[in-house]
This record gives sequence, structure tokens and C-alpha cells, in this order.
Amino acid sequence: MNRQELIERTTQFAHRCVKLALALPETSLGRHIRSQLIRCSTGVAANYRAACLAQSRAAFVAKLSIVIEETDESCFWMEFLLDEGLLSKRKGDPLLGEGKELTSILIAARRTTRSNSK
Repeated sequence: MNRQELIERTTQFAHRCVKLALALPETSLGRHIRSQLIRCSTGVAANYRAACLAQSRAAFVAKLSIVIEETDESCFWMEFLLDEGLLSKRKGDPLLGEGKELTSILIAARRTTRSNSK
């Protein structure tokens, strides 16, 4: 997968998470998770784009680390929604699976970049 494909994939992940977040109930918990999920999932896409513009390998690895954290946090909130019964497994599992897959891809990219710089 090349950088452009990953930019598109992280952007689509953010869009899907935002749609999910906007469908949450208007309760205090729903509003809290809505803002958290929107913030971290859009951070995945925005920070990956920023990583692609990094001036050095070290800067790329640092930004990629932020992207990994944001992706993992998005997965946390989706798991929390499932645990609380605010999200059905039918709707949540595919997006959660995408988040976990993105996390794995990004961790591998960081590992490869680090080993290539030695």
C-alpha cells in the first residue's frame, strides 16, 4: 500500500467514524464519546497527511507515532460503545476491524522506517 492509498484509507476511516459518532444518542455519555471519537479519528487522517510531508525520517516516525495513538484511541472508543450497548456489533465490528487493521499497518510502517534508517 502506497502513501496515497493510506491517505485515502485514513480519510475514509475518519469519515466513517464521524458518521457513527453523529448517530450516537443525545445523552451525556453519547455527547462525550461523540466528541472524543470525532477528535481522535479525524486526527488519524490529518496527522497521517502531516507525516507524509515530514522533513526527515525522524519527523516521519514521530508523526506516525501520533497517528498510531489516535487510531488506537479510536478503537478504544468504539470498543467502549460496544461494551456500553450504544453500538451494535453489526455496525461496530467492521469499523473497529478497519481501525485495528490500520493500527497494524501503521505500526509495521513505523518499524520498517526505523530499521531502514539504521
